[in-house]
Amino acid sequence: MHTPTRRQAVKSALAFGVVGATTGFLSGCNNVPSSIKIGVAQPMSGGLAALGQDMLNGVKLAVAELNKEGFKIKGQPVTLEIVAVDDRASSVTGKEVAQQLVDAGVVAVIGHLNSGVSIDAAPIYAAKNIVQMAISTNPKYCNLGFPTTLRLVANDTLQAKAIGSYAAGNLNANKFAVVDDATPYGKGLADGAAEQLTKAKKEIVLRLSFDDKTTAFDDLAAKMKAAGVEVLVTTLSDFQVLAILEGLKKVDYTKMSILGGDTIKTTGMLKGAGILQGGIYTTSPILEAREFPAGVKFLDSYRAAFKIEPAYGGHYSYDAMYVLAAAIKRAESVDPKVITETLRALDGYAPVTGSMKFDEKGEQRYGVISVYAIRNGQWESQVRSDAW
Repeated sequence: MHTPTRRQAVKSALAFGVVGATTGFLSGCNNVPSSIKIGVAQPMSGGLAALGQDMLNGVKLAVAELNKEGFKIKGQPVTLEIVAVDDRASSVTGKEVAQQLVDAGVVAVIGHLNSGVSIDAAPIYAAKNIVQMAISTNPKYCNLGFPTTLRLVANDTLQAKAIGSYAAGNLNANKFAVVDDATPYGKGLADGAAEQLTKAKKEIVLRLSFDDKTTAFDDLAAKMKAAGVEVLVTTLSDFQVLAILEGLKKVDYTKMSILGGDTIKTTGMLKGAGILQGGIYTTSPILEAREFPAGVKFLDSYRAAFKIEPAYGGHYSYDAMYVLAAAIKRAESVDPKVITETLRALDGYAPVTGSMKFDEKGEQRYGVISVYAIRNGQWESQVRSDAW
């Protein structure tokens, strides 16, 4: 996994654009300010830093383009300004930084990555009518009943069906281990996948949970070997699965496959290629930018701006920023409530993925789940569906 620059302090915000916008206009009046603050809340330190930084980079790129083009409301020039915070993939920190963003006067938030963080931070944004555009996939997020919770991709109900369907039908195995990271995202998705496997009459010989920081997996490797596991289905993160691979090598047990959730579909996970005879697969609601016709232009711009390859879903946060900007223009308002209402009714043009539209719960109408395998040093799509 690429390791980006670490953000050292939770309570320090990164400003991108013109600093100094006042927050008085957020009380409901529609006077057009000189700048508008957009919150970005992602993990930018710790094991998921590369993913969070990628999400921030997508917003940065979109904001730079929108500001360069000349963003206007009611014909008046307005500068878009990013206020970015590090949620550390922690619900406790997530709630703290959510309140900081509210206090900073943001009109919308693109965040968070982790489902548990998004769920716990949601009431703080909702209390001030601030829309929250999350890439989190746990179904509970959009079932909270807040008008402010919007999801950028398909949820884990569909992803669990994809995992179970693909694992049962395509991996030619009967003995499975299911391992999660005990987070709302990981456990919920793993439980759903296990249910699908059971329906397909597959044997789950190990069902275990670890925390999302664990990297000591020698005991797990030994247990999988003893149980004759043919496929490990896991919702652990990429750095954890890489540690599992090291454990499997130590016990000389590599005649198996791994099917992970979307947190292993990263550039860092590619380091595990070739270790398992059965291969490494992942399901993901995050289609790669290169899979879209407009992806080439995005990738060229991203590489030029940041001198690295995208790590995760930066093109979704990029699109989210463009859809948000379109809603602000259409609303002709910087009132968070009006922006939220406009977004919920908008079938927004997304420059890379095509479009974003939200249903009555805030779920993404155009979400799909794709299955990928590591082939020739990159993730290659095997099959995708919006139904499974």
